[in-house]
Amino acid sequence: MATAKELKELSTDDLQNRAKELRETLVQDRLKRRTGSLDSPAEGVQHRRDLARILTVLGDKARAAKAG
Repeated sequence: MATAKELKELSTDDLQNRAKELRETLVQDRLKRRTGSLDSPAEGVQHRRDLARILTVLGDKARAAKAG
């Protein structure tokens, strides 16, 4: 996944689309974990971190737009 610096360069729509995709991926990871077919539990951790990184950048952009 991209770093926070790279994410800041993306548009809000792109970030929201990536967040939606990651949420769907996390649901799939949970299902795979319950069925025992998850290859690497670390992937779920990485997906959660990526989602948090994207949501942080979205929040920063929203606050910047609101401030002026």
